[in-house]
Amino acid sequence: MTGRPFAWQRSATVEFTGERGGEAPLTWGQRSIWRITRWLEDGDPYFNTPWVLPVPGRPDLDTVLRALGTLVERHESLRTTCRETPDGPVQRIAAGGRLTVEIFDAVDAAPRQAAAELADELAAKGFDYAAEPPLRCAVVTADGRPRALAMALSHLAVDAWALDLLAAEWRRLLAGEELPPPAWQPMDQAAFERSGKGAERGERALRHWRAALERAPAALFDHPPGTPEDPRFVRVGMESAAVAAAARVLAERWTVSTTSVLLTASAVLLTALTGRGTAVMQFIVGNRHDPRLRDMVGTAVQDGLFVLDLPDGTFADAARAGHRQALVTYRHAHYEPYAMMALREETGPADLSAYFNDVRTVPAWPNLPAQAVRDPAALTGRTKTFFVGAWAEVDAKVFFATGPATHTCQLYLLTDTAYLPRSTAYALLRGVETLLVRCLAEDVPLGRVAEICGLAGTLPEEMR
Repeated sequence: MTGRPFAWQRSATVEFTGERGGEAPLTWGQRSIWRITRWLEDGDPYFNTPWVLPVPGRPDLDTVLRALGTLVERHESLRTTCRETPDGPVQRIAAGGRLTVEIFDAVDAAPRQAAAELADELAAKGFDYAAEPPLRCAVVTADGRPRALAMALSHLAVDAWALDLLAAEWRRLLAGEELPPPAWQPMDQAAFERSGKGAERGERALRHWRAALERAPAALFDHPPGTPEDPRFVRVGMESAAVAAAARVLAERWTVSTTSVLLTASAVLLTALTGRGTAVMQFIVGNRHDPRLRDMVGTAVQDGLFVLDLPDGTFADAARAGHRQALVTYRHAHYEPYAMMALREETGPADLSAYFNDVRTVPAWPNLPAQAVRDPAALTGRTKTFFVGAWAEVDAKVFFATGPATHTCQLYLLTDTAYLPRSTAYALLRGVETLLVRCLAEDVPLGRVAEICGLAGTLPEEMR
């Protein structure tokens, strides 16, 4: 057993037959991910997603396997491989095939916990994009019946929005519902992006980026790099119900979104370190505003360009301006990624190595505890910070991201420790909490953010 809370029982085979197969160019969302995978080592699991689907009720194993097969048949992205060709990367959709599913029994843990650990194991190995379906699955049983489905999926096949779509369909399929066929698949999206209206949308986005790139700094930090940790890139996290509650109150007070509150707070704190009056960040956009994309299982996310000129005044003023700029970013985040690479080379050096990604698909943390809603500041003592992981190479110097929790704000920060050491990363996360909680009681001048949030002196002498 070696401490694993599950024991292998046997293998099962799921056969599937989709409505169509074929080959097509990658969508722009797929190309955005594909471009980054090209500089990762083969087998790198960075873009793998562990995922667990509970099995409600009392369906037997055959019912669970049929539901899984139906998901794969319905959604072409789940039976798609990707490969490079002389004409560019393409996706190949299998019209049919077989999926091997391992069956495990939960022995020393609750089934959901065992499934979560099993999903992590499945996701720990990179996919062979050209030869392997973009999902691995295992069923976890307890007391002789299925209790959870553990999965690992490639980001080339799904994004956070798509995972929620799959979860909703999974429950309905297990209940025996007949679902209408999906109206839009990644292969349809790829054709649209090469059509007149799709191509025009991409051209508008490129024109917006061209104007914004002319204002972007050539370097994110003026200070020289210091001695990095090994591995160089470190990710830390924070769980704070106080941040969630404060962001919700402030968003309502200022008539903005909680995303805009967190995005602007991250940008303002970063400028407090860089000393610049303009924040430039790549803001990951879901690109699900098109009705056809709302029900598409695939990856649609792309980088948007968020440029915020800090106003004179308070953080409230910055949050309102940040919300307006976020709306602009949303409108210009759908484009052909390789054309964007060419544009960036043409316009000259611009350091776009700061990122923000709000992965939540459920807004405003609906499951916050009642105490957090009544008095957010009282919960700061319960905030947890923690180390997540480290990598030798990442294409970012600063990367803020939320987590999907609905009962607390999960906020993560990855930094290049040659520019922002681990201690400063923790200070920035705590700074977000301090800033938002302070704004509940008073208008915080932008000029005092570094002082109020305790950022002064957090950089080592060699980086100042």
